[in-house]
Amino acid sequence: MPEISVKNETLNCILDRYKRDRGQLISILQDIQAEYNYLPREAVKFVSSELGIPLSQVYSVATFFKAFSLQPRGRHTIHVCMGTACHVRGAAQILQQMENETKTCCGETTKDGKFTLESVNCVGACALGPVVVVDGEYAGQMTVNKVKPLLEKYD
Repeated sequence: MPEISVKNETLNCILDRYKRDRGQLISILQDIQAEYNYLPREAVKFVSSELGIPLSQVYSVATFFKAFSLQPRGRHTIHVCMGTACHVRGAAQILQQMENETKTCCGETTKDGKFTLESVNCVGACALGPVVVVDGEYAGQMTVNKVKPLLEKYD
């Protein structure tokens, strides 16, 4: 997947929204990720330079929080719950089927940029397990046979 072209005007608008306050670094990075669907290298460098924060510190924040991604992400994010309740109900087989259907591995983005597939420790919906969350929408009592129809609902 090609890297996205970063526009300084967009980054300047985000920085201005937070009055270029160094203490708002996390919020600034969140807005950049919302704009580009990941944190492009050029954007991280720009933020470092404009806020006068060492590049290593910006990367430290960006890599500490799992919510941030330094790699392009898919248009749709799939989270397969691997918590205890989901695990004992077959989450590993569902993750395997997700990998087969999307032709990608867990932790990666499909070549066409459609899906990013991730496993998570718990989504807090144990009674619905096994659970898959796509773009924030929960699909409970998931089975291997329900994986393909679920994915087909997304462009």
